[in-house]
Amino acid sequence: MNVLKAVHDHADLLRASIASSNNDHRLGANEAPPAIISIFVGKYLTDVLNEVEERVTGKFSEQDEVILKMDIHKNIPELLMDNTDRNRTSPFAFTGNKFEFRAVGSSANCAWPMTILNTIMADTLINFKKEVETLIEKGEKKEIAILHVIRKYITESKNIRFEGDNYSEAWAKEAEQRGLSNFKDTPRALDVFGKEITKDLFKNHGIFTHIETEARHEIMLEEYVKKVQIEARLMGYLASNSILPPSINYQNTLIENIKGLKEIGLSPEAYRSQLEIVEVISKHINSISDNVEKMIATRKKANEITDMHARAVAYCDEVKPFFEIIRYHADKLELIVDDALWTLPKYREMLFLR
Repeated sequence: MNVLKAVHDHADLLRASIASSNNDHRLGANEAPPAIISIFVGKYLTDVLNEVEERVTGKFSEQDEVILKMDIHKNIPELLMDNTDRNRTSPFAFTGNKFEFRAVGSSANCAWPMTILNTIMADTLINFKKEVETLIEKGEKKEIAILHVIRKYITESKNIRFEGDNYSEAWAKEAEQRGLSNFKDTPRALDVFGKEITKDLFKNHGIFTHIETEARHEIMLEEYVKKVQIEARLMGYLASNSILPPSINYQNTLIENIKGLKEIGLSPEAYRSQLEIVEVISKHINSISDNVEKMIATRKKANEITDMHARAVAYCDEVKPFFEIIRYHADKLELIVDDALWTLPKYREMLFLR
């Protein structure tokens, strides 16, 4: 129960722990969970949590206490077996005998997310102990005090539990209604490190001082900027040196073909298709060239911003959108240009080459 409470109270911090420019491309696609942090616990554990929430109310008689203990002990062994579908779309799932945090990037070092997990768990367990001791001091039996706090945590963390399809648009809308965050990019996800509650969390557990947390926030933002900058430069280089030249070469081949057909006296209908392809290629070539130039200009403008957070946001909101535009036109050219002229591996070749 403390795991659910920890994830609920510190969902934004967990999201920040897996934030990176690489993971922004991955989250919510290709077997990766979405950026909305939720927990899948499965049918059996959900039934147990619901039963505790329903049964643990008010004062207990000795008979109530005995019956509840028997019911709980009877249900707990079922949780030790993996009897759920494990919900592959969930970022944080109970898989029968353990929780899995699935949203960490494939190239990421797990040490940082583990640091965050251990910190929020330690904080939650300490608070759990304090709340139980407070009830004991008021005269509650230890076992009953524990159950009351567990029930409180079950109720408070209910919004973070979700058993359905995390990829669906319906879940995104429901999550918003539940008040769950949905940080789709790294700069916004990292904002949590600038909050006093996060700084105090690290300071109280002797992990980072306020200044150290702020420094790490700055470093993570700078790392994001550098990676997107490298990606933008590489995209511009590939577009200019590996996409446009073979496209222009193929276009020239078609133009020579059209000229030859004209010279032998054929009607325009004979080379209509070639003309259409030349026009389509020209459209994509011009779009790539124009957007590469715009991307370079936008990148240079972003580099003049001195505040690192503002620069990261500029790279995210103004530079990255060019990636999709350039890629769209490059993908269209890949389908048109002759394989013999195309210097890069085509998607078809990467998928089916033996």
